[in-house]
Amino acid sequence: MTGTDLSEAEIRALPKVSLHDHLDGGLRPATILDLARSEGIELPGGAPTEDADALGAWFASQADSGSLVEYLKTFDVTLSVMQTASGLHRVAKEFVEDLVVDGVVYGEIRWAPEQHCEKGLTLEAAVDTVQAGLDEAVRDAANNGFTIQVGQLITAMRHNDRGMEIAQLALAYRDKGCVGFDIAGAEAGFPPSRFADAFAHLAENMFPVTVHAGEADGVDSIRSALVDGRTLRLGHGIRIAEDIEVLDAGDADAAGLGEVARWVLERGIPLEASPSSNLQTGAVEQWGNQMSDHPFNELYRLGFAVTVNTDNRLMSSTTLTKELSLLASTFGYGMEDLLLFQLNAAGGAFMTFEDRKALVGQLVSAHTAS
Repeated sequence: MTGTDLSEAEIRALPKVSLHDHLDGGLRPATILDLARSEGIELPGGAPTEDADALGAWFASQADSGSLVEYLKTFDVTLSVMQTASGLHRVAKEFVEDLVVDGVVYGEIRWAPEQHCEKGLTLEAAVDTVQAGLDEAVRDAANNGFTIQVGQLITAMRHNDRGMEIAQLALAYRDKGCVGFDIAGAEAGFPPSRFADAFAHLAENMFPVTVHAGEADGVDSIRSALVDGRTLRLGHGIRIAEDIEVLDAGDADAAGLGEVARWVLERGIPLEASPSSNLQTGAVEQWGNQMSDHPFNELYRLGFAVTVNTDNRLMSSTTLTKELSLLASTFGYGMEDLLLFQLNAAGGAFMTFEDRKALVGQLVSAHTAS
């Protein structure tokens, strides 16, 4: 099947792998309204306060700014209702429930505990609460005949100076739900080198890392993620295209890859691309502002380990199914292509070898059956 033949229903039915999905970017609008009312929180001026659909549309409109800095301001709203144990538990549980509906069988949920302690929660209490919500949803799914695996990616915010503290938190929970470490937030001006000591500590303890890089900054940021961050994946990473002379060459030897791009290509370092989000934040504006302008397809054709992700389902009004559908219809992808994107994601997932082998088998078997 080509992309024009694929329906969203067919894509939703396929088992999928989600590597880049933010907890505070995946709330249901109705949940925001419920929690805001119950906790006496005022939403910002202009935000609908009664209609969940209208609130969802407001988030998408506010996030569609062409700037990562402006995009990130929408998180002030979601974070405001994620400061209590009850709020965090509900959001985490519903997050997994929505992954199940979307056909995700393995998901990594990234979030920054340091942003959820304004009303007295400790870092540890926040992590425990989120894990309890995730575990409950996984059990509920199993009781309904659906198997999903999830893990936390504990994240440090780039503009703060708590890298080592958050890295140690992640290590403390490595056998209690945390599968990796990340840094997030405003990328330009806050390079991974700021956290070099934390990354070294994680590497010494053989703990996996993914780093937001190549979204709001270019090749130097990606280089720092690789060298200073020792990252195994690139969060977005889409601006690696800046290190390629002839992006549409179709052949890596003819494309004129710079040393950073060649390193990423030859080592199969996964790119956690989030197409709709990349358009919203202006990450790909140098190539254009339509999905057809996104360099995802050229990077795929050159052999980069591209993966497809949602980033923030609320802000982009999206799901993994929708992102795959958009790419399929734009670039004419068929089921073979969509399978390869999932296999790329499985290959980069922070899971055991045995679990990865089983996941790959599940993906291939479902594709064969379809």
